[in-house]
Amino acid sequence: MNLASSLDGYSIFKTVGTAADKLGLEAYVVGGYVRDILLKRPSKDIDFVAVGSGIALAEAVAAELGPSVNVAVFKNFGTAQIRFDDMELEFVGARKESYRSDSRKPIVEDGTLEDDQKRRDFTINALAISVNQKTYGELIDPFDGIGDMKRKIIRTPLDPAITFSDDPLRMMRAVRFASQLNFDIEADTFSSLMEQAPRLKIVSQERITDELNKIIMSPVPSYGFKLLFHSKLLKEFFPEMVALHGVEYIGNNAHKDNFFHTLQVLDNVSKVSDDLWLRWAAILHDIAKPATKRYDKVHGWTFHGHEEKGARMTPGIFRKLKLPMDERMTFVQTLVRLHLRPIPLAKEVTDSAIRRLLFDAGDAIDALMKLCRADITSKNLQKVDKFLKNFDLVEQKMKEVEEKDHIRNFQPPVTGDEIIKMFNLPPSRIIGDLKERIKEAILEGEIRNDREEALALLMRIAKEKGLEPVQTD
Repeated sequence: MNLASSLDGYSIFKTVGTAADKLGLEAYVVGGYVRDILLKRPSKDIDFVAVGSGIALAEAVAAELGPSVNVAVFKNFGTAQIRFDDMELEFVGARKESYRSDSRKPIVEDGTLEDDQKRRDFTINALAISVNQKTYGELIDPFDGIGDMKRKIIRTPLDPAITFSDDPLRMMRAVRFASQLNFDIEADTFSSLMEQAPRLKIVSQERITDELNKIIMSPVPSYGFKLLFHSKLLKEFFPEMVALHGVEYIGNNAHKDNFFHTLQVLDNVSKVSDDLWLRWAAILHDIAKPATKRYDKVHGWTFHGHEEKGARMTPGIFRKLKLPMDERMTFVQTLVRLHLRPIPLAKEVTDSAIRRLLFDAGDAIDALMKLCRADITSKNLQKVDKFLKNFDLVEQKMKEVEEKDHIRNFQPPVTGDEIIKMFNLPPSRIIGDLKERIKEAILEGEIRNDREEALALLMRIAKEKGLEPVQTD
């Protein structure tokens, strides 16, 4: 098969071929870019393999492109990189690899193109297209990667047990590609995932989480999580999520399977948002249900307080998974803590409750409402429709209250320092009490979020407490 026409969009392939011919090297575009050409997916990262020195080829290509083009050389890895236009070009020499059992870092030797293709993770990533003039566009596909694309199959080029044992991160990549492309994982390959799952322990958490986030951002992330769950990979790094799985019965009373409910919420969120952290909030919103599950004869199964406990669990999960411990974690924690709050509002909307929710959620309020809508997963479509229509009313009321009272992220109209100066008070608990009274009055609608009204209220409260303002000239 010749794919020369598929390379016509960019002149860079001819440029690399010309440089390779001058050096007497075979050169190929390989891996993900070739796969994405055939799948008609956009890609700006292009990997080239030279049978010889990849660094020498990169330097020759840069010379062809002109003096303004720089080469970043990584001698320890035998690779080089060029940024050109909006593309990132990676160059490496063909190589073969061997592994020790306690490390996923390979022992690397120079090799042939065949050696290089054998070391690739999956057949769909083991494709190469020649860029040399005489064989320009010729596809080299030793493992029937084209056939696997047509069959929508993820399969390893060699024995999957060896492929995954050598580099266990490839197991996460198998699930990631299946989830991103909506492919199946071939039966023997999937069996090896299950057998080799414990090998994931030698992979750094950062690399695992990088793949996990890509799974979360795939079009239907539940598919990737089901593969992680059934392959036993998920329990290796995220047992808290595995603990959501299962249904317990007492008599005829059963609770829903919170694992599959969580996946449905995640998919629902993914239909309306590409925000990774909102998707993480969907994953964690019920994470504390196993810890708070109780049964009594009056109420049946309950999970009281799971939203607060889940919020307390969130920093620990983020820390363990090496997720960012910054405002993104705080955003997820806020959504987990508040995800039940809008539900009673859907039954009875009061200005006071709306103000409190706006105050507590701040800028996260829009994301919170998306999460709450996604969390309505009943099989009773009429019930779902009723809840969603009620949420429409809640959001309309939020808009009205916010326009009138400006509650979202409001700062106290009177600061603690001002109170100290007004009444010549030392820093003490009474300062906080006065500020809290003003905040509560605003949230309850007793006064508007207005400085003059707040000052008037402050003076009334101070008088009740026997506080006299300092006289100023």
